[in-house]
Amino acid sequence: MSTDQVPPFPTLEDWQHWTLVTGRAQQMLMEAWAESWKAGEPGPGIKSPQAPDAMNLLTAGADAWSKGFEAWGQMLGGMASAADRKDKRFAAAEWRENPVFDTIRQSYLAISDQLLRQADEAEHLDEAAQARLKFLTRSFVDAMSPSNFALTNPEVLKATMESRGENLLSGLRHMLDDMKAGQLSQVPKGAYEVGRNLATTPGKVIRETPLYQLIQYTPATDTVLKTPLIVFPPWINRYYILDLTAEKSFVRWCVEQGITLFMVSWKSADESLRDVTLDDYVLRGQVDAIDTVRDLLGVEQVHTIGYCVAGTTLAATLALLAARGEADKVASATFFTAQVDFAEAGDLKLFLGDETMALLGQLSADTGVVDGRVMASTFNLLRGRDLIWNYVVNNYLLGKEPPPFDLLHWNGDVTSLPAGWHRDYLETLYKGNKLVECGGISVDGTPIDLTTVATPLYVQAGREDHIAPPQSVWKIMDHMAGPKRFVLAGSGHIAGVVNPPSAGKYQYWINEGEPRSLDEFIAGATEHKGSWWPDWLSWLKARAPGEVPATSARQPGKGKLKAIEDAPGRYVKTR
Repeated sequence: MSTDQVPPFPTLEDWQHWTLVTGRAQQMLMEAWAESWKAGEPGPGIKSPQAPDAMNLLTAGADAWSKGFEAWGQMLGGMASAADRKDKRFAAAEWRENPVFDTIRQSYLAISDQLLRQADEAEHLDEAAQARLKFLTRSFVDAMSPSNFALTNPEVLKATMESRGENLLSGLRHMLDDMKAGQLSQVPKGAYEVGRNLATTPGKVIRETPLYQLIQYTPATDTVLKTPLIVFPPWINRYYILDLTAEKSFVRWCVEQGITLFMVSWKSADESLRDVTLDDYVLRGQVDAIDTVRDLLGVEQVHTIGYCVAGTTLAATLALLAARGEADKVASATFFTAQVDFAEAGDLKLFLGDETMALLGQLSADTGVVDGRVMASTFNLLRGRDLIWNYVVNNYLLGKEPPPFDLLHWNGDVTSLPAGWHRDYLETLYKGNKLVECGGISVDGTPIDLTTVATPLYVQAGREDHIAPPQSVWKIMDHMAGPKRFVLAGSGHIAGVVNPPSAGKYQYWINEGEPRSLDEFIAGATEHKGSWWPDWLSWLKARAPGEVPATSARQPGKGKLKAIEDAPGRYVKTR
């Protein structure tokens, strides 16, 4: 190192500055812990029914981290460098230009490869244990990346020296705020607001029940399709994933195509909903909305969409209507990344062990409600590198605000769940896979048989979906009898659905033959650039092409159901 590269020896003013930084950091930590201990909590944002001794907790945590670093350091020291690869965690030039950090980077990548390969090749394990080992190994590898630690991340070290530690103080503030909120921030506070720059498609709430609000959107065309469309979003998230900014809004796009659109906005669970069951979501949710819209508009049929878990419930609704001789109430059903057969349901099945169920029971024992932050944390863990550690580095180590991103604002806008129904969903459907058994479950005393469903179906899956894998979504094709169209969209569980034509992104695949499996579908599929929405619209119009003037009851609040309030309504804003 040349003399002009040697950093100057710290002056008295430097030492005073760093002493102040350390003191401010310690003060912030102590104030946060003090507030927590007063509230009987072991730490900021951490709820515990037993509230263990704080000093023991701190000592145990420090000891665990010390041993972890020691073991990781020994591993790094004994590994050869890995082959070069693109990895955005190591995008900064220092990771390659500085020999020390280049060695750390390549050693880490080599260790990662070895650990993941060993997990993949582990013998004498059943399929479930193998999947769990691979997931836990991948999570461990992601967590132990040198980019996640200040002393082994050259970007953090550079930012610390340049800002004289202000980045660490800002990061500590971010961390304490997040711990108090019990949730990792993925967008800057105040960047988005429902009704201001999200969920702004004009409409009115025209019905409200203890379980849901029904929104009717204002027509944007002089004539509309006679058969209206009802969208059932997942109750584990806010409905406005389909009505984000105006450019991305599926709702707005549908209205502009001449569809009379209704949206169900589920109420975030509180103690008043602690006893709801599958019957409530089918009968007092989906069937009630279907009958409400049919009566309001004077039509015999409606189109329906079920997204994710609401698609699972929609399948039960269709089977119930078929059993009652009322299948004609639904002209078509579209499934967005939904599952009815959970035999190959992906990584979420790893969170269904006895310990997870016991924890859910403990967390909801008093209120009968599962805090939505629990589910958010679970989904974030499935993509920990992008949805957790990326923000740990950006927010806490570099002290930056995360960039604004509407989809991630929605991702953090959590919804609480009825604990009993949530547990039953996991136990009966996810673990027991009872929905695909003839009579495996009953709704309102009626045994459910999916093979009796002859409703025309449009089934969409995401090629890279880690929540509802395409091979799992495909199984809808095997269990229902009616005419079906399957589309495989580029990207995953969210971006694969929310892909407006104007964006010109991704692609989708269609197979016009009669494939008997997903592999056959892929082998004979034709790729189409861009959004699959126009393909779905053509399919929908072909089911019921008739049009009517966009007057009278087609205008929200102008029919027998009067407007209660403007969209997006208060349920979507209730925390």
